[in-house]
Amino acid sequence: MTLNEWLALGMIGAFLAMMLTGIPVAIALAVSGFGAGLIGFGPMLFHLLPARLYGVVTNYTMMAIPLFVFMGVMLEKSRVADDMLDTIGRAMGGLNGGMGIAIVLVGVLMGASTGIVGATVVTLGMLTLPALLRRGYSPSIACGTICASGTLGQIIPPSLVLILLADITGESVGRLFAAAFIPGLVIGLIYMLYLLILGAKRPDLTPAIPASERARYSGLELSRDFSKSVVPPLLLIIAVLGSIIGGVAAPTEAASMGALGSLVIAVVTRRLDWSMLKATLHGTLTITAMVYFILLCAQPFSLAFRGLGGEAMVHDIFDMLPGGELGSLLFLMVLLFVLGFFLEWIEISYIALPMFLPVFIGYDTDMAWLAILVAMNLQMSFLTPPFGWALFFLKGVAPPEVKTRHIYVGTLPFLVLQMVAIALVFIFPSIATWLPHAIGW
Repeated sequence: MTLNEWLALGMIGAFLAMMLTGIPVAIALAVSGFGAGLIGFGPMLFHLLPARLYGVVTNYTMMAIPLFVFMGVMLEKSRVADDMLDTIGRAMGGLNGGMGIAIVLVGVLMGASTGIVGATVVTLGMLTLPALLRRGYSPSIACGTICASGTLGQIIPPSLVLILLADITGESVGRLFAAAFIPGLVIGLIYMLYLLILGAKRPDLTPAIPASERARYSGLELSRDFSKSVVPPLLLIIAVLGSIIGGVAAPTEAASMGALGSLVIAVVTRRLDWSMLKATLHGTLTITAMVYFILLCAQPFSLAFRGLGGEAMVHDIFDMLPGGELGSLLFLMVLLFVLGFFLEWIEISYIALPMFLPVFIGYDTDMAWLAILVAMNLQMSFLTPPFGWALFFLKGVAPPEVKTRHIYVGTLPFLVLQMVAIALVFIFPSIATWLPHAIGW
Protein backbone atom coordinates (compact mmCIF):
# COMPACT_ATOMS: atom_id res chain seq x y z
CA MET A 1 0.00 0.00 0.00
CA THR A 2 1.15 3.54 -0.76
CA LEU A 3 1.50 6.32 1.79
CA ASN A 4 -1.60 8.05 0.42
CA GLU A 5 -3.67 4.89 0.82
CA TRP A 6 -2.54 4.62 4.44
CA LEU A 7 -3.59 8.26 4.87
CA ALA A 8 -7.01 7.44 3.41
CA LEU A 9 -7.45 4.62 5.94
CA GLY A 10 -6.20 6.89 8.72
CA MET A 11 -8.74 9.52 7.68
CA ILE A 12 -11.57 7.00 8.05
CA GLY A 13 -10.20 5.88 11.42
CA ALA A 14 -9.88 9.49 12.63
CA PHE A 15 -13.47 10.19 11.60
CA LEU A 16 -14.78 7.17 13.52
CA ALA A 17 -12.66 8.02 16.57
CA MET A 18 -13.90 11.63 16.68
CA MET A 19 -17.49 10.53 16.22
CA LEU A 20 -17.24 8.01 19.07
CA THR A 21 -15.84 10.69 21.40
CA GLY A 22 -18.97 12.77 20.89
CA ILE A 23 -17.80 15.25 18.24
CA PRO A 24 -20.69 16.06 15.86
CA VAL A 25 -20.59 13.96 12.72
CA ALA A 26 -20.42 16.92 10.34
CA ILE A 27 -17.43 18.43 12.18
CA ALA A 28 -15.68 15.05 12.32
CA LEU A 29 -16.14 14.66 8.56
CA ALA A 30 -14.73 18.09 7.72
CA VAL A 31 -11.77 17.94 10.14
CA SER A 32 -10.65 14.43 9.15
CA GLY A 33 -11.01 15.25 5.44
CA PHE A 34 -9.08 18.52 5.66
CA GLY A 35 -6.38 17.01 7.87
CA ALA A 36 -5.67 13.99 5.67
CA GLY A 37 -5.90 16.05 2.48
CA LEU A 38 -3.47 18.69 3.69
CA ILE A 39 -0.96 16.09 4.84
CA GLY A 40 -1.15 14.21 1.55
CA PHE A 41 -1.29 17.03 -0.99
CA GLY A 42 -1.23 20.37 0.76
CA PRO A 43 -3.79 23.08 -0.13
CA MET A 44 -3.64 22.11 -3.82
CA LEU A 45 -6.16 19.32 -3.28
CA PHE A 46 -8.87 21.71 -2.16
CA HIS A 47 -8.85 24.08 -5.11
CA LEU A 48 -11.89 22.16 -6.33
CA LEU A 49 -13.72 22.45 -3.00
CA PRO A 50 -15.48 25.83 -3.59
CA ALA A 51 -16.96 24.55 -6.85
CA ARG A 52 -18.18 21.38 -5.11
CA LEU A 53 -19.78 23.34 -2.26
CA TYR A 54 -21.42 25.69 -4.75
CA GLY A 55 -22.72 22.69 -6.68
CA VAL A 56 -24.42 21.32 -3.55
CA VAL A 57 -26.23 24.52 -2.59
CA THR A 58 -27.32 25.32 -6.17
CA ASN A 59 -28.50 21.82 -7.06
CA TYR A 60 -32.04 22.33 -8.36
CA THR A 61 -33.20 18.86 -7.30
CA MET A 62 -31.98 19.41 -3.73
CA MET A 63 -34.28 22.43 -3.47
CA ALA A 64 -37.10 19.90 -3.08
CA ILE A 65 -35.77 18.91 0.36
CA PRO A 66 -36.96 21.97 2.37
CA LEU A 67 -40.29 21.95 0.52
CA PHE A 68 -40.97 18.28 1.26
CA VAL A 69 -39.84 18.83 4.86
CA PHE A 70 -42.25 21.77 5.17
CA MET A 71 -45.09 19.62 3.82
CA GLY A 72 -44.34 16.88 6.31
CA VAL A 73 -43.93 19.13 9.33
CA MET A 74 -47.10 21.06 8.47
CA LEU A 75 -49.15 17.85 8.24
CA GLU A 76 -47.66 16.66 11.52
CA LYS A 77 -48.30 19.95 13.34
CA SER A 78 -51.86 20.15 12.00
CA ARG A 79 -52.55 16.76 13.68
CA VAL A 80 -53.62 15.07 10.46
CA ALA A 81 -51.93 11.89 11.70
CA ASP A 82 -54.03 11.96 14.88
CA ASP A 83 -57.25 11.98 12.86
CA MET A 84 -56.05 9.29 10.43
CA LEU A 85 -55.01 7.01 13.27
CA ASP A 86 -58.30 7.41 15.11
CA THR A 87 -60.37 6.66 12.00
CA ILE A 88 -58.30 3.73 10.69
CA GLY A 89 -57.92 2.31 14.20
CA ARG A 90 -61.72 2.15 14.64
CA ALA A 91 -62.09 0.56 11.19
CA MET A 92 -59.51 -2.18 11.90
CA GLY A 93 -60.05 -2.61 15.62
CA GLY A 94 -62.37 -5.62 15.29
CA LEU A 95 -59.44 -7.85 14.27
CA ASN A 96 -56.94 -9.44 16.61
CA GLY A 97 -53.84 -7.40 15.79
CA GLY A 98 -56.10 -4.86 14.06
CA MET A 99 -54.76 -1.87 16.00
CA GLY A 100 -51.23 -2.86 15.02
CA ILE A 101 -52.29 -3.16 11.36
CA ALA A 102 -53.89 0.29 11.63
CA ILE A 103 -50.59 1.70 12.91
CA VAL A 104 -48.77 0.21 9.91
CA LEU A 105 -51.35 1.70 7.53
CA VAL A 106 -50.97 5.11 9.15
CA GLY A 107 -47.18 4.66 8.97
CA VAL A 108 -47.50 4.08 5.21
CA LEU A 109 -49.68 7.17 4.77
CA MET A 110 -47.49 9.33 7.00
CA GLY A 111 -44.38 8.04 5.24
CA ALA A 112 -45.87 9.11 1.93
CA SER A 113 -46.89 12.50 3.28
CA THR A 114 -44.20 13.47 5.81
CA GLY A 115 -41.17 11.23 5.27
CA ILE A 116 -39.80 12.35 8.67
CA VAL A 117 -39.05 9.32 10.84
CA GLY A 118 -38.67 11.19 14.14
CA ALA A 119 -42.00 12.99 13.82
CA THR A 120 -43.81 9.79 12.78
CA VAL A 121 -42.41 7.63 15.60
CA VAL A 122 -43.05 10.29 18.25
CA THR A 123 -46.59 10.91 16.99
CA LEU A 124 -47.45 7.22 16.81
CA GLY A 125 -45.83 6.58 20.19
CA MET A 126 -47.70 9.35 21.99
CA LEU A 127 -51.05 8.52 20.41
CA THR A 128 -51.06 4.73 20.37
CA LEU A 129 -48.64 3.22 22.87
CA PRO A 130 -50.70 4.00 26.02
CA ALA A 131 -53.90 2.84 24.25
CA LEU A 132 -52.28 -0.40 23.07
CA LEU A 133 -50.98 -1.19 26.56
CA ARG A 134 -54.37 -0.37 28.08
CA ARG A 135 -56.05 -2.82 25.68
CA GLY A 136 -53.68 -5.65 26.62
CA TYR A 137 -51.09 -5.53 23.84
CA SER A 138 -47.67 -6.98 24.63
CA PRO A 139 -45.31 -4.03 25.33
CA SER A 140 -42.64 -5.48 23.03
CA ILE A 141 -45.04 -6.02 20.11
CA ALA A 142 -46.56 -2.56 20.56
CA CYS A 143 -43.11 -0.90 20.64
CA GLY A 144 -41.81 -2.89 17.67
CA THR A 145 -44.87 -2.08 15.57
CA ILE A 146 -44.62 1.64 16.27
CA CYS A 147 -40.87 1.83 15.59
CA ALA A 148 -41.07 -0.21 12.37
CA SER A 149 -44.11 1.69 11.07
CA GLY A 150 -42.42 5.00 11.78
CA THR A 151 -39.43 4.11 9.59
CA LEU A 152 -41.53 3.42 6.47
CA GLY A 153 -41.02 7.05 5.46
CA GLN A 154 -37.40 6.14 4.66
CA ILE A 155 -38.41 4.04 1.65
CA ILE A 156 -41.90 5.24 0.69
CA PRO A 157 -41.65 8.33 -1.53
CA PRO A 158 -41.32 11.27 -1.21
CA SER A 159 -38.36 10.25 0.94
CA LEU A 160 -35.36 12.45 1.70
CA VAL A 161 -33.20 9.33 1.37
CA LEU A 162 -34.35 8.80 -2.21
CA ILE A 163 -33.71 12.45 -3.12
CA LEU A 164 -30.14 12.22 -1.82
CA LEU A 165 -29.58 8.82 -3.44
CA ALA A 166 -30.77 10.28 -6.74
CA ASP A 167 -28.08 12.95 -6.42
CA ILE A 168 -25.40 10.38 -5.53
CA THR A 169 -26.27 7.80 -8.19
CA GLY A 170 -27.08 10.28 -10.96
CA GLU A 171 -30.59 8.85 -11.40
CA SER A 172 -33.68 11.05 -11.71
CA VAL A 173 -35.78 11.52 -8.59
CA GLY A 174 -38.88 10.42 -10.48
CA ARG A 175 -37.31 7.10 -11.46
CA LEU A 176 -36.25 6.36 -7.86
CA PHE A 177 -39.69 7.34 -6.55
CA ALA A 178 -41.28 4.94 -9.05
CA ALA A 179 -38.77 2.20 -8.17
CA ALA A 180 -39.43 2.59 -4.42
CA PHE A 181 -43.21 2.59 -4.63
CA ILE A 182 -43.82 -1.18 -4.83
CA PRO A 183 -40.98 -2.20 -2.43
CA GLY A 184 -42.36 0.26 0.13
CA LEU A 185 -45.82 -1.28 -0.13
CA VAL A 186 -44.29 -4.78 0.05
CA ILE A 187 -42.64 -3.93 3.37
CA GLY A 188 -45.92 -2.58 4.74
CA LEU A 189 -47.80 -5.69 3.59
CA ILE A 190 -45.21 -7.98 5.18
CA TYR A 191 -45.59 -6.11 8.48
CA MET A 192 -49.39 -6.38 8.31
CA LEU A 193 -49.29 -10.07 7.39
CA TYR A 194 -47.03 -10.73 10.39
CA LEU A 195 -49.43 -8.94 12.73
CA LEU A 196 -52.42 -10.75 11.21
CA ILE A 197 -50.77 -14.16 11.75
CA LEU A 198 -49.66 -13.16 15.24
CA GLY A 199 -53.21 -12.07 16.05
CA ALA A 200 -54.57 -15.42 14.88
CA LYS A 201 -51.95 -17.47 16.74
CA ARG A 202 -51.59 -15.37 19.90
CA PRO A 203 -54.72 -13.23 20.36
CA ASP A 204 -53.69 -12.65 23.97
CA LEU A 205 -50.73 -10.57 22.77
CA THR A 206 -52.67 -8.49 20.21
CA PRO A 207 -56.35 -8.40 21.30
CA ALA A 208 -59.13 -6.74 19.33
CA ILE A 209 -60.95 -3.62 20.52
CA PRO A 210 -63.94 -4.73 22.64
CA ALA A 211 -67.24 -4.88 20.74
CA SER A 212 -68.87 -2.53 23.27
CA GLU A 213 -66.34 0.19 22.43
CA ARG A 214 -66.70 -0.32 18.68
CA ALA A 215 -70.50 -0.17 18.94
CA ARG A 216 -70.33 3.52 19.91
CA TYR A 217 -69.57 4.47 16.31
CA SER A 218 -71.93 3.88 13.39
CA GLY A 219 -70.81 3.04 9.90
CA LEU A 220 -72.05 6.45 8.74
CA GLU A 221 -69.90 8.24 11.32
CA LEU A 222 -66.88 6.18 10.31
CA SER A 223 -67.46 6.95 6.63
CA ARG A 224 -67.78 10.67 7.39
CA ASP A 225 -64.60 10.69 9.46
CA PHE A 226 -62.77 8.76 6.74
CA SER A 227 -63.70 11.38 4.13
CA LYS A 228 -62.50 14.17 6.44
CA SER A 229 -59.31 12.73 7.90
CA VAL A 230 -57.95 10.19 5.38
CA VAL A 231 -59.07 11.37 1.94
CA PRO A 232 -57.46 14.89 1.94
CA PRO A 233 -53.87 13.73 2.75
CA LEU A 234 -54.35 10.73 0.43
CA LEU A 235 -55.31 13.02 -2.46
CA LEU A 236 -52.31 15.24 -1.69
CA ILE A 237 -50.00 12.21 -1.78
CA ILE A 238 -51.46 11.02 -5.09
CA ALA A 239 -51.13 14.49 -6.62
CA VAL A 240 -47.52 15.01 -5.51
CA LEU A 241 -46.17 11.54 -6.24
CA GLY A 242 -48.27 11.08 -9.37
CA SER A 243 -46.98 14.31 -10.90
CA ILE A 244 -43.35 13.33 -10.24
CA ILE A 245 -43.57 9.68 -11.27
CA GLY A 246 -45.72 10.54 -14.29
CA GLY A 247 -43.20 13.14 -15.44
CA VAL A 248 -45.73 15.95 -15.28
CA ALA A 249 -43.73 18.04 -12.79
CA ALA A 250 -40.15 18.22 -11.58
CA PRO A 251 -39.56 17.17 -7.94
CA THR A 252 -39.09 20.77 -6.83
CA GLU A 253 -42.31 21.89 -8.54
CA ALA A 254 -44.29 18.97 -7.09
CA ALA A 255 -42.80 19.62 -3.64
CA SER A 256 -43.89 23.27 -3.78
CA MET A 257 -47.43 22.17 -4.61
CA GLY A 258 -47.27 19.65 -1.77
CA ALA A 259 -46.22 22.40 0.64
CA LEU A 260 -49.12 24.56 -0.57
CA GLY A 261 -51.50 21.59 -0.29
CA SER A 262 -50.47 20.96 3.32
CA LEU A 263 -51.23 24.61 4.10
CA VAL A 264 -54.66 24.26 2.49
CA ILE A 265 -55.42 21.14 4.56
CA ALA A 266 -54.42 23.01 7.74
CA VAL A 267 -56.71 25.91 6.77
CA VAL A 268 -59.65 23.65 5.88
CA THR A 269 -59.36 21.78 9.20
CA ARG A 270 -59.20 25.16 10.98
CA ARG A 271 -55.92 24.37 12.69
CA LEU A 272 -53.67 26.92 11.04
CA ASP A 273 -52.62 29.70 13.40
CA TRP A 274 -49.52 31.80 13.89
CA SER A 275 -47.94 29.56 16.56
CA MET A 276 -48.36 26.44 14.41
CA LEU A 277 -46.95 28.19 11.33
CA LYS A 278 -44.00 29.44 13.37
CA ALA A 279 -43.34 25.92 14.75
CA THR A 280 -43.57 24.47 11.23
CA LEU A 281 -41.09 26.98 9.81
CA HIS A 282 -38.71 26.39 12.73
CA GLY A 283 -38.87 22.61 12.28
CA THR A 284 -38.33 22.94 8.53
CA LEU A 285 -35.32 25.21 9.05
CA THR A 286 -33.76 22.91 11.66
CA ILE A 287 -34.09 19.71 9.62
CA THR A 288 -33.01 21.33 6.34
CA ALA A 289 -30.00 23.01 7.95
CA MET A 290 -28.90 19.69 9.47
CA VAL A 291 -29.10 17.91 6.13
CA TYR A 292 -27.27 20.61 4.19
CA PHE A 293 -24.58 21.07 6.85
CA ILE A 294 -23.70 17.38 6.72
CA LEU A 295 -23.73 17.44 2.90
CA LEU A 296 -21.34 20.39 2.82
CA CYS A 297 -19.00 18.91 5.45
CA ALA A 298 -18.93 15.60 3.56
CA GLN A 299 -17.39 17.30 0.50
CA PRO A 300 -13.81 17.73 1.84
CA PHE A 301 -13.94 14.16 3.15
CA SER A 302 -14.99 12.65 -0.19
CA LEU A 303 -12.60 14.91 -2.12
CA ALA A 304 -9.64 13.89 0.05
CA PHE A 305 -10.57 10.20 -0.10
CA ARG A 306 -10.69 10.28 -3.88
CA GLY A 307 -7.47 12.32 -4.15
CA LEU A 308 -5.59 9.96 -1.83
CA GLY A 309 -6.41 6.97 -4.01
CA GLY A 310 -9.20 5.59 -1.89
CA GLU A 311 -11.33 4.65 -4.91
CA ALA A 312 -8.55 2.47 -6.35
CA MET A 313 -8.14 0.79 -2.97
CA VAL A 314 -11.88 0.03 -2.83
CA HIS A 315 -11.74 -1.39 -6.38
CA ASP A 316 -8.91 -3.69 -5.32
CA ILE A 317 -10.91 -4.92 -2.31
CA PHE A 318 -13.97 -5.67 -4.44
CA ASP A 319 -11.85 -7.42 -7.05
CA MET A 320 -10.78 -9.91 -4.37
CA LEU A 321 -14.38 -10.80 -3.55
CA PRO A 322 -15.84 -13.96 -5.11
CA GLY A 323 -19.09 -13.91 -7.06
CA GLY A 324 -18.60 -10.84 -9.23
CA GLU A 325 -21.48 -8.38 -9.15
CA LEU A 326 -23.71 -10.43 -6.83
CA GLY A 327 -20.85 -11.07 -4.41
CA SER A 328 -20.05 -7.35 -4.36
CA LEU A 329 -23.71 -6.49 -3.74
CA LEU A 330 -23.93 -8.94 -0.84
CA PHE A 331 -20.75 -7.48 0.65
CA LEU A 332 -22.15 -3.95 0.31
CA MET A 333 -25.45 -4.93 1.94
CA VAL A 334 -23.69 -6.55 4.91
CA LEU A 335 -21.33 -3.59 5.28
CA LEU A 336 -24.17 -1.04 5.21
CA PHE A 337 -26.09 -3.10 7.76
CA VAL A 338 -23.10 -3.11 10.13
CA LEU A 339 -22.50 0.63 9.62
CA GLY A 340 -26.16 1.19 10.47
CA PHE A 341 -25.43 0.15 14.07
CA PHE A 342 -23.16 3.17 14.51
CA LEU A 343 -23.91 5.81 11.83
CA GLU A 344 -26.98 7.68 10.61
CA TRP A 345 -28.35 7.13 7.12
CA ILE A 346 -27.14 10.47 5.80
CA GLU A 347 -23.51 9.81 6.78
CA ILE A 348 -23.66 6.32 5.28
CA SER A 349 -25.16 7.74 2.09
CA TYR A 350 -22.54 10.41 1.57
CA ILE A 351 -19.49 8.60 2.97
CA ALA A 352 -19.76 4.88 2.26
CA LEU A 353 -21.85 4.80 -0.89
CA PRO A 354 -19.72 7.14 -3.06
CA MET A 355 -16.70 4.98 -2.21
CA PHE A 356 -18.32 1.86 -3.64
CA LEU A 357 -20.45 3.31 -6.42
CA PRO A 358 -17.73 3.23 -9.15
CA VAL A 359 -17.46 -0.54 -8.66
CA PHE A 360 -21.12 -1.05 -9.57
CA ILE A 361 -20.94 1.44 -12.42
CA GLY A 362 -18.22 -0.82 -13.79
CA TYR A 363 -20.53 -3.81 -13.46
CA ASP A 364 -23.28 -1.81 -15.26
CA THR A 365 -25.61 -2.43 -12.30
CA ASP A 366 -29.09 -0.93 -12.56
CA MET A 367 -28.66 2.16 -10.36
CA ALA A 368 -32.37 2.35 -9.48
CA TRP A 369 -32.33 -1.23 -8.19
CA LEU A 370 -29.12 -0.57 -6.25
CA ALA A 371 -30.52 2.64 -4.76
CA ILE A 372 -33.67 0.87 -3.52
CA LEU A 373 -31.63 -1.92 -1.93
CA VAL A 374 -29.49 0.71 -0.21
CA ALA A 375 -32.55 2.70 0.93
CA MET A 376 -34.17 -0.43 2.40
CA ASN A 377 -30.92 -1.26 4.16
CA LEU A 378 -30.60 2.26 5.54
CA GLN A 379 -34.15 1.98 6.86
CA MET A 380 -32.92 -0.75 9.19
CA SER A 381 -30.34 1.63 10.69
CA PHE A 382 -33.22 3.33 12.54
CA LEU A 383 -34.11 0.04 14.23
CA THR A 384 -30.69 -1.42 15.06
CA PRO A 385 -29.30 -0.89 18.57
CA PRO A 386 -27.32 0.74 20.09
CA PHE A 387 -27.85 3.91 17.99
CA GLY A 388 -31.17 3.22 16.26
CA TRP A 389 -32.86 6.60 16.33
CA ALA A 390 -36.40 5.20 16.18
CA LEU A 391 -35.66 3.39 19.46
CA PHE A 392 -34.53 6.63 21.10
CA PHE A 393 -37.51 8.58 19.75
CA LEU A 394 -39.99 6.06 21.16
CA LYS A 395 -38.23 5.76 24.51
CA GLY A 396 -38.50 9.53 24.90
CA VAL A 397 -42.32 9.44 24.80
CA ALA A 398 -43.01 5.96 26.22
CA PRO A 399 -44.78 5.51 29.59
CA PRO A 400 -42.53 4.62 32.57
CA GLU A 401 -43.62 0.97 32.54
CA VAL A 402 -42.13 0.50 29.06
CA LYS A 403 -38.47 -0.41 29.46
CA THR A 404 -35.66 -0.13 26.94
CA ARG A 405 -35.61 -3.93 26.83
CA HIS A 406 -39.20 -3.98 25.53
CA ILE A 407 -38.29 -1.63 22.69
CA TYR A 408 -35.14 -3.51 21.67
CA VAL A 409 -36.81 -6.94 21.82
CA GLY A 410 -39.89 -5.67 19.98
CA THR A 411 -37.92 -4.44 16.97
CA LEU A 412 -36.11 -7.76 16.37
CA PRO A 413 -38.99 -9.50 14.49
CA PHE A 414 -39.40 -6.42 12.28
CA LEU A 415 -35.68 -6.38 11.51
CA VAL A 416 -36.03 -9.98 10.31
CA LEU A 417 -39.08 -9.02 8.23
CA GLN A 418 -37.12 -6.11 6.76
CA MET A 419 -34.33 -8.53 5.78
CA VAL A 420 -36.94 -10.74 4.10
CA ALA A 421 -38.15 -7.74 2.09
CA ILE A 422 -34.59 -6.86 1.05
CA ALA A 423 -33.99 -10.47 0.04
CA LEU A 424 -37.13 -10.41 -2.13
CA VAL A 425 -36.00 -7.27 -3.96
CA PHE A 426 -32.48 -8.70 -4.28
CA ILE A 427 -33.71 -12.00 -5.76
CA PHE A 428 -36.50 -10.42 -7.84
CA PRO A 429 -35.17 -7.05 -9.09
CA SER A 430 -38.38 -6.49 -11.08
CA ILE A 431 -40.13 -5.59 -7.81
CA ALA A 432 -38.15 -2.33 -8.01
CA THR A 433 -37.60 -2.00 -11.75
CA TRP A 434 -41.01 -2.96 -13.18
CA LEU A 435 -42.86 0.29 -12.49
CA PRO A 436 -40.11 2.62 -13.82
CA HIS A 437 -39.92 0.54 -17.01
CA ALA A 438 -43.71 0.38 -17.33
CA ILE A 439 -44.08 4.17 -17.29
CA GLY A 440 -41.06 4.80 -19.47
CA TRP A 441 -38.40 5.97 -17.01
